[in-house]
Amino acid sequence: MAKMRAMVVQKVGGPLIAEDRDLPVPGHEEIRIRVQACGVCHSDSVTVQSLVPGIQYPRVPGHEVIGVVDALGAGVKGWSAGARAGVGWFGGSCGYCGRCRRDSPFACENVHEITGVTRDGGYATHMIAHVSAVAHVPDELDVVESAPLLCAGITTFNALRHSGAGPGELVAIHGVGGLGHLGIQFAARQGFRTVAVNRGSDKEELARKLGASDYIDSAAQDPAKALTAMGGAKAILATVTNGKAMQAIAGGLGPNGVLMVIGAVGPLTVDSLDLLAKRASVRGWYSGTARDSEDTVQFSLRNKVSSMNEIYPFEKAQEAYERMMSGKARFRVVLKMNA
Repeated sequence: MAKMRAMVVQKVGGPLIAEDRDLPVPGHEEIRIRVQACGVCHSDSVTVQSLVPGIQYPRVPGHEVIGVVDALGAGVKGWSAGARAGVGWFGGSCGYCGRCRRDSPFACENVHEITGVTRDGGYATHMIAHVSAVAHVPDELDVVESAPLLCAGITTFNALRHSGAGPGELVAIHGVGGLGHLGIQFAARQGFRTVAVNRGSDKEELARKLGASDYIDSAAQDPAKALTAMGGAKAILATVTNGKAMQAIAGGLGPNGVLMVIGAVGPLTVDSLDLLAKRASVRGWYSGTARDSEDTVQFSLRNKVSSMNEIYPFEKAQEAYERMMSGKARFRVVLKMNA
C-alpha cells in the first residue's frame, strides 16, 4: 500500500517523531491533500501540551496548510484533483445549523473538528480534511508565503474587517511580530490610517515599509496618551502576548473604539470608567471558517500581502517548533515539503 510520512506527537509533551503511515483513503465528504507547506504556529502547543480536553494521541499538529487536492471522497462537490487548497484551524462543520459558518468556528457545541488538534493536521506529506474545512487558494500565491495566511493571516484580516473601523479612521496595530507584521499590511491596504505600536524603535523602519503611516515606541512614550493625542483609535488590534502591555494601550481608544484582542494573555484588566465614558469596548476574535480563508488569500493576492518567514525542511519539524516556541523567530516559521 502507498505510504505517507508524518511528524507525530505520540504523547502529551512528547517530541515530534517521524512515522511512515499508510496513505489514508478519504471518506464521505472528505478530501485528501498532498501538503506542500505548513506553518508552525504557537497554537500548535495546544496539541503538544494538551491544552484543551479530549485530544487523542498520537496526533499530527499543523493548521496552516497549503497543498493540492490528491483524492476526493464520495459526495465532494466543487473540487477536482490537482486544485490548490488550504486548511486552517477550522476543521469542519456538521452543517446542521450553520452557526459555525455564520458566527464563529466555535459557536456550536456540535462543531468538534479542529485541524491538528482533534483531526490530524499538516505536519505530514498528506492529510485528510472535511470538505467544509478546505479553502480554494489561487495558484499564483507562493506556497510558503501563503501558508501562514491560513491562521495568522485570517485572524488579523478578519479581526480588522469586523472591527467597525472605516477607511481613513485611525487603527493601531499593537505588536510588530508574527501577527502584527501581517496586521499592518492588512490595515494599510484596507484604507485605515495605520499606526504601529511596538516596544523599542528597531522595527519602525520595517513597520513603515509594510504600510504604517505612524509609529509609537511604547518604551519611550505612553502609547495610550500618544494615540489619544492623535484623536483616539477607532480600533486597536492587540497582537501582543503581554497582559500589562495590552492594558496599557487600552486607554488609547477613541469614542466608540474597540480593542480587538487576538493575542492570548489570560486575565485582562481594563478601566471600566474609561470604556463607559467613550462607549468603547473590548472584543476577542479568533480565526474563521474556510470562506474567511478564501477572502483572506484573495485579498492578499490582489493587494500583495505576504508573510515573512523562516523556512525549515519537513524533516526538521521539531527544530522548527522549538524555534517558534522560543519567541526568537523573525515573524513566522514554515515547514516546506520536499516535493
